Amino acid sequence: MTDRTLDLVIVGAGPTGIAVGAAAVQRGLETLLVDQGPLCASLQAYPTDLIFFTTRERLEIADVPFSIPEVKPNRRQALVYYREVVKRHEVPLALYEPVEAVERLDPSDPRAADGARFLVRSHPASGGPSDGHVRLARAVALATGYFWNPNRLGVPGEGLPWVRSRYVEPYADFGRRVVVVGGGNSAAKTALDLWRNDARVTLIHRRPELKPTIKYWIRPDIDNRIAEGSIDARFSSRVVAFRDGDGATERGVEIDGPEGPSFVPADVAYVLIGYVPDVELQRGAGVEVDDESAIPAFEPDTCESNVPGLYIAGTLQAGRFTNRLFIENSRDHGERIVAHLEAHLSTVGSAV
Repeated sequence: MTDRTLDLVIVGAGPTGIAVGAAAVQRGLETLLVDQGPLCASLQAYPTDLIFFTTRERLEIADVPFSIPEVKPNRRQALVYYREVVKRHEVPLALYEPVEAVERLDPSDPRAADGARFLVRSHPASGGPSDGHVRLARAVALATGYFWNPNRLGVPGEGLPWVRSRYVEPYADFGRRVVVVGGGNSAAKTALDLWRNDARVTLIHRRPELKPTIKYWIRPDIDNRIAEGSIDARFSSRVVAFRDGDGATERGVEIDGPEGPSFVPADVAYVLIGYVPDVELQRGAGVEVDDESAIPAFEPDTCESNVPGLYIAGTLQAGRFTNRLFIENSRDHGERIVAHLEAHLSTVGSAV
């Protein structure tokens, strides 16, 4: 079915998408946030006890104060805050509705008569009309982030149920043999959390040492735990395969390290080697995306891509370099996008 033409459809209901949506609502634009999951799905998948690296004022969006006593908010406080921004500004939502395609309208198409430039095709995850939703939009902003697309090792056994790409909390792993694969902040924090909750932890990293980007307050802790032997670290080691036990053999991880092949027994493994953005939706809409870096073509001042009226917001702008952009340095993308869109709408004579 086709709804009325919207000024702006935003794909992605995380903090950046909410910031864009709130900015649009504040300026009187008809907008809608569409997401394949719940509000702030990426934050919901963060570790339960996560404390943000960033201070509360740098996470604020849409002129809504982040009013908590702590300097750095935790996961629960952030989830409540962004939910309150949506409620305060009454940002329209279509959740649990995966977007399948963003298509450009030919100017000669009758549906483009009132300035519509895009079709946004989606389908409710819980059912709904057999043909899904087909929405008309004068502009589209992609703010899908990257957290749903973990990097893969590409080795046998990576799809086994005990091999996981996200870590939530340590309690189920009490007393278990746990392998953590990775060398960045997530891997270091996970290894420490598991060790402090009485798991037997082995950290595997393909480099000779942990990444230099590890936060300064985490680095001495993880280094000391490795030095004293509390956490077994296998550096310069590559995972070859994950193997299920079959009664005659143990479950565990085959690695190739400085001393040759070896086997690390494990009850569970966490592969925490980062994430990559999903570029297919961008390319399907005509956005030029660099094959190597996954960075899309866009104008920094306006966030507009090489496709007129299609904007790239948030961490998508950084491509594979996911450590460059966070909500604190992309929270103004909403204002940039809306200002540029308003100028276009006024030019074509659209009411805003």
